Amino acid sequence: MSTPRPNKRLNIAFVHPDLGIGGAERLVVDAALGLQKRGHKVDIYTSHHDPKHCFEETRDGTLSVHAITSPIPRSYKGKLHILFANARQMHLMTYLLRPGAPKYDVYFVDQLSTCVPLLRALGRTRVVFYCHFPDKLLADGAYVEGQTQRRGGLIKTIYRFPVDKLEEVTTRNADVILANSKFTARVFETHFPTIGSTPTVVYPGINLDAYDSVSAEGSDDDVAQVHSNRPTLLSLNRFEAKKNAALAIDSFAALLKKLDTNAELSNMRLVVAGGYDPRLEDNMMTLVKLIDRAKANSLTYNVITPKSSSTNVPPFNTTEVDPSVLFLLNFTTAQRSALLRSSSTLALLYTPANEHFGIGPVEAMYCGLPVLACNSGGPTESILDKDGERTGWLREPDAEIWANTLLEIVTLPTDERLALAERAKRRAIENFSMDAMASGIEDALQQAAALGVVKRSGAIWTLFFALLWAWVALAFMRR
Repeated sequence: MSTPRPNKRLNIAFVHPDLGIGGAERLVVDAALGLQKRGHKVDIYTSHHDPKHCFEETRDGTLSVHAITSPIPRSYKGKLHILFANARQMHLMTYLLRPGAPKYDVYFVDQLSTCVPLLRALGRTRVVFYCHFPDKLLADGAYVEGQTQRRGGLIKTIYRFPVDKLEEVTTRNADVILANSKFTARVFETHFPTIGSTPTVVYPGINLDAYDSVSAEGSDDDVAQVHSNRPTLLSLNRFEAKKNAALAIDSFAALLKKLDTNAELSNMRLVVAGGYDPRLEDNMMTLVKLIDRAKANSLTYNVITPKSSSTNVPPFNTTEVDPSVLFLLNFTTAQRSALLRSSSTLALLYTPANEHFGIGPVEAMYCGLPVLACNSGGPTESILDKDGERTGWLREPDAEIWANTLLEIVTLPTDERLALAERAKRRAIENFSMDAMASGIEDALQQAAALGVVKRSGAIWTLFFALLWAWVALAFMRR
């Protein structure tokens, strides 16, 4: 890895809505760690941080996390999520912009851009905004490039119009805009036409040390919980409908039928692991539907959480000791590394289509694990699917196509598997290490900070955001 370049030491504040378990949260954590390693001071501000549902670095003191618990709910009867998300961020601003609040050289904001004009106009501080994907497109569910029709009819169009404009205007106000992939940057340019610039791409990176620190056959209780000598296929994603983990289950079931005559491989299992938040209906319903899918394919299953976790296992779990499908909720870092590095694990199944970037394939490549992903979105940038250069396979999200490809993967000759593992690890280190990501983000932060203090502006929209912020402050600070 490259040696950190001499640069001005910055005092940086990260602003992130919900510091739970997911790809965006992993990026925030790893970016903060990388910047700390380079000598910068980093504080993370969030409206929600549950020590029972977060990455370990955010609860063990490695990172400085300020959780400003908001009295504002996440939604109203399961609706209006984005309106309440904006209100919660305004509440967070009452803390960051209060008299006597810490001063920073630059802010790093991601996911929600509503606070950007306030941080610049009232905080008079430069802002770097990291775009994972435009919320206006996330609101419509799975995004297909070139598809612009909004689902939900006239009422949803009316509801979303001011919110979408708000997102575009506030994002435009950032001093530097970054994106997590060329795919996202291209979508951003198409759907935010008034911004007039293409974001700089800084790929998410992974903390390589975290994947080297745990032995797949370690004695850790959590690791022992997921260890098995059975050949294993692995799926790592949040329990959300859009992640399409059902494809992994259907492909796995179809593969077992093709392996019927192979005594060793026909004993294969599938581990579906990911972040699970019982507060979210989407998470709960997704898990229920995945269990139903396992039942429909006559597959035994179990639902577990790490032994070190206090999260309650949903009531529909079974007592199956060594099931065909293991659902692992809120896996630990040790469990993730153990599953990725286990000699029994044969492939990672990365099921989302049109994923904005997708850190899962990079994790697998670094661990030398073959990966099968959909042939769209970010994975087409991280994975090389070409004879002689292959680091994984990109295929249409069809269960039969995936089953045939998995048959090829699990029966790879040892020499080919080892050569692929070496190529994949080298690609991950060179292009997607935490150091590479931290370097790109550091350059953007230094660029923004070098612009100096933000001049006062008399723009109408600045007054609007100031009034909105003041309203939230008056309404909730006294509660």
